[in-house]
Amino acid sequence: QVQLVESGGGLVQAGGSLRLSCAASGRTASMYAMGWFRQAPGKERKFVAAISWSGGSTYYADSVKGRFTISRDNAKNTVYLQMKSLQPEDTAVYYCGTKRYSGTYSRPAEYDYWGQGTQVTVSS
Repeated sequence: QVQLVESGGGLVQAGGSLRLSCAASGRTASMYAMGWFRQAPGKERKFVAAISWSGGSTYYADSVKGRFTISRDNAKNTVYLQMKSLQPEDTAVYYCGTKRYSGTYSRPAEYDYWGQGTQVTVSS
């Protein structure tokens, strides 16, 4: 199994920035990619960004392209999500997940393990 722990969420004003971290432990050698998703109250979990663990290829939802950057530190088994120009519509609980195989990075069902989530609130 893989355990994931997110951190870095908080309250920020519109236009501000935050950096989320997700630290992985356990059977990390099985990880093919890691992704960030977000879920607003009453809404489904939506894809934000993903990164392949070996090659570092990155993928983004259209809504965050140019504002968010996903990166990884293989030595620390940690993935980051740098978020800039935050807007109220970015408010959600942000989850990181990891998947063992290639495929569709944007589908939550393809991820095997999830963290507990971290709240991001953007005030107008």
